[in-house]
Amino acid sequence: MAFTLSLHRAFVADHFHDLPGFQEERHGHNWEVVAAVECVSEAEEPAFAAALDAWVDSIDYHLLNDLPPLAGRNPTAEVLSELAFHHLQGAALQPRWVKIREKANYWALCRAPETP
Repeated sequence: MAFTLSLHRAFVADHFHDLPGFQEERHGHNWEVVAAVECVSEAEEPAFAAALDAWVDSIDYHLLNDLPPLAGRNPTAEVLSELAFHHLQGAALQPRWVKIREKANYWALCRAPETP
């Protein structure tokens, strides 16, 4: 039987927006990520935790604009949720969704497409 497992992590990072139509000075957030993956066994949890921790470690306490995967993109919650989703896919996991909180009232969710 398959089930969905979710994990939550917090991280701190600065960013700024400098593309036409969306510009803001450098500022920081206490971000949160919640991710859910489809599992067939609880034995998959350590790999999921390791993959999510690796992604968080790659951005925690960094200026997001300086990170190569974000080159040419405004580092928004939407973009970060997409990057985390693809990171989990690259770790041979089956993410269902990744939710990033930038502020108390601002979340973005990237999810797997619905299958017919």
